[in-house]
Amino acid sequence: MTAPGDTSPAAARERFRSGLVTPTAGWAVGYTQANLVAVPREDAYDLLLFAHRNPKPCPVLDVTDPGSPTTALAPGADLRTDLPCYRVWRNGRLSDEPSEVTAEWRDDLVAFVIGCSFTFEAALAEAGVPLRHLESGGNVPMYVTDRPCRPAGRFHGPLVVSMRPIPSGLVPVAVRATARVPAVHGAPVHVGSPESLGIGDLDRPDFGDSVEVRPGDVPVFWACGVTPQAAVMASAPEFAITHAPGHMFVTDLPDTAHQLAD
Repeated sequence: MTAPGDTSPAAARERFRSGLVTPTAGWAVGYTQANLVAVPREDAYDLLLFAHRNPKPCPVLDVTDPGSPTTALAPGADLRTDLPCYRVWRNGRLSDEPSEVTAEWRDDLVAFVIGCSFTFEAALAEAGVPLRHLESGGNVPMYVTDRPCRPAGRFHGPLVVSMRPIPSGLVPVAVRATARVPAVHGAPVHVGSPESLGIGDLDRPDFGDSVEVRPGDVPVFWACGVTPQAAVMASAPEFAITHAPGHMFVTDLPDTAHQLAD
């Protein structure tokens, strides 16, 4: 069987459509991964404005027509079935976490496809930066911070960040490598003290898995596309569908499409 990193985007989506539930870090290396959030049409403008006002955690790659489960980022893919795991929200509360959402999809849903930091992990690995969550076979740890996002209409909520422990001497390398890809969160939002973000315990992430921080490592934090889910929880729209954290939509778009020129 093909290793996850060598799997094509279409083959990865086929495996997820067939029922495989797994975090997608390290899958289909070289291709863009994306967050998903779908809301009713009446809430879509507010969410678009929220994303525009908070581009670091919410870099929008595509927005669908109402009711459409397709995206130009992966022709032939189905946003209702081709992610490994979803979350269904009702009035801001988690209602279900299914492996497909065909029955829950509505004709008025507008889907936002938002850049994901898994996309730049190949560039980090190529630069010699270790990725502890991949080494341990887990999901990246994600934390709700005490930094509020700029509100828009009905949507408000805190910034969510992902964290990767980086050997201190490689922190500048990691910053440079990720700054080149602003469409998938870009450079870190914070380096060092988690307390400065209101994070009390790195071993207790709000989403994902805890990861070992080794002697000499520095915690480095990137804005995270789970931020819209935190906004859904805080703002309590009547209905929403999102990806489960770490279980992303694998697109056909090469990650090099996002890289800024040197």
